[in-house]
Amino acid sequence: MQHAINHFIIKISCPAASGIVAAVTTYLADRGCYISEMSQFDDETSGRFFMRAVFRFNDDYEGDIDEVEQGFTTVAQRFEMNWTLHSTAQPMRVLLMVSKYDHCLVDLLYRHHKGELDMQITAIVSNHLDLRHMAEREGIRFIYLPVTRDTKALQEAALMKIVDETQTELVVLARYMQILSDDLCQQLSGRAINIHHSFLPGFKGAKPYHQAYERGVKLIGATAHYVTSDLDEGPIIEQEVQRVDHAHLPDDLVAIGRDTETVALSKAVKYQLEHRVFLNGDRTVIFR
Repeated sequence: MQHAINHFIIKISCPAASGIVAAVTTYLADRGCYISEMSQFDDETSGRFFMRAVFRFNDDYEGDIDEVEQGFTTVAQRFEMNWTLHSTAQPMRVLLMVSKYDHCLVDLLYRHHKGELDMQITAIVSNHLDLRHMAEREGIRFIYLPVTRDTKALQEAALMKIVDETQTELVVLARYMQILSDDLCQQLSGRAINIHHSFLPGFKGAKPYHQAYERGVKLIGATAHYVTSDLDEGPIIEQEVQRVDHAHLPDDLVAIGRDTETVALSKAVKYQLEHRVFLNGDRTVIFR
């Protein structure tokens, strides 16, 4: 989605109640704002209300976004809102993590170059040196953090220091083949996305496509989800599937899987960059 630099995105979640939409739209209209896009969802199960609006100042209005943000606190307090305000002129700062597989990294870099993913890549971090040349070719800082059982805690502390120093807002595990500790998962809660090489819930452990082959599956997929301390159990953001049949060998499934992984991950990252994802307990609300 392309925006002019004077567009803003407000994300809101709160207990469901009457008058929320009216209060938000009236507040923005009274301050010379024009809403160009708005989505909302009332989760009757959890009793939560979710809203995302894209707005800008009217052409003939000299608005001050800081004043709009400060004044909105009154509306937010009235409805017990959790809310954030973002400017589309400030791309999200993203750190990419990889190991040896390059397909997800290649795809993200390509989409970034084509303008599909509006982000500022702060660094590429890896526990191997295999993809260092890709980072150097793109002029992106490459940080090598080899992980062993003895160095895991030390390297994770180094990673968090990098995240903090670069003011990284989103960490993308683009086939980073290391399990993160519970402590690191907590620190990155809600701001780290992983791509899982299966349609979750599904085949876990080593060689998932070979397991799928042995079971004669007719559908394979990939799942992009938030990283949590429960391995591969984080809230799901995006899933992609492909039909297969008896003629597909394990190597065929691996090749098809690469495609589903890149598509699922790029969509999940795009939703995050555009502030379309809301956490709703163990699930997500996504305004596409």
